[in-house]
Amino acid sequence: MRAIHILAVLLLLAAGGAAGAEKKACHGGDEAALLAVKAAFSNASSFVSWTPDIPCCHWPGIDCSDDDGSGGTTGRVVSLAILRDDGITGVVPGDAIAGLTRLQILFLFKLPRVSGTIPAALARLSGLKELTISRTGVSGPVPSFLGALKALESLDLSFNALTGAIPPSLGAPPRLISVDLSRNRLTGRIPPLLLSKAGPQAFLSLSHNNLSGGIPAEFAAVNFEQIDLSRNQLTGDASLLFGRGDDDKPVLDSADLSRNALSFNMSGLRLTRRLDSLDLSHNMIYGGIPAVVANLTNLQVFNVSYNRLCGAVPVGAAARYDLYSFAHNKCLCGAPLPDACR
Repeated sequence: MRAIHILAVLLLLAAGGAAGAEKKACHGGDEAALLAVKAAFSNASSFVSWTPDIPCCHWPGIDCSDDDGSGGTTGRVVSLAILRDDGITGVVPGDAIAGLTRLQILFLFKLPRVSGTIPAALARLSGLKELTISRTGVSGPVPSFLGALKALESLDLSFNALTGAIPPSLGAPPRLISVDLSRNRLTGRIPPLLLSKAGPQAFLSLSHNNLSGGIPAEFAAVNFEQIDLSRNQLTGDASLLFGRGDDDKPVLDSADLSRNALSFNMSGLRLTRRLDSLDLSHNMIYGGIPAVVANLTNLQVFNVSYNRLCGAVPVGAAARYDLYSFAHNKCLCGAPLPDACR
């Protein structure tokens, strides 16, 4: 999910230059806002071609819409992407960015010397659809004001130094389908309404934090396509993520719940043919491995090691996965394990 999203942004930037050649002018207010962003980031080398003699819709990292909203011909900035520059320093210039009143995509990626908190001024970007601030030195809380961004579809605040709890307000944006808060220092429980309005598909990554408590019961109604809750301190039953009764969660492609303290019976877990990756290792899961695992032809990654499972490893599964996938369980037996079933 992350790689696909970043590639899409890079393709957008490449396309933006070609599209920009057709644009006659750049909105004056947007140009002033971008020059303020450049100044706030110490006029770093990434902005060398951000000069007033070139219309701002031609600048690297900028994409514009031809419609200025009033019948004019000037382009309005709809996407700002600044990425991969160790020379950019300072805090996220919220007021300057908020001056881009038509902004739909904000992408700040791999800027390790950008610090401070996520500025409240970003709440003024009412049309923002995608917000990425990833692999930076940004710290402080995940701001609750993000819940007021009604157009927000994708939120990526991964690989930062964010602390505190995930705000319940993140359950409010009606179009939000993707949340990545992985690789931070977040604590507390997962908000029960997170991605509750996601519709037919949802993407969630909260891995490598210090989250605790159980997986919300409300997640049983969310159609997760990819979910990664690995390396936290989560407890209790996670079987609800895989469907119950007649609901077999047909969209689930990938689930990583490894390295928590989850405890449930795996024997009745509903696993669909669409599943391509399942990691349940390093938990306290009991029961047996469902026989259907042997027939999941799309399943490329499978790991249930370091649990409390018993019974025979399904024959087809034994032929496809190595010893490590099943090691360190209570009483699993059969190939590829050394203990034969009796």
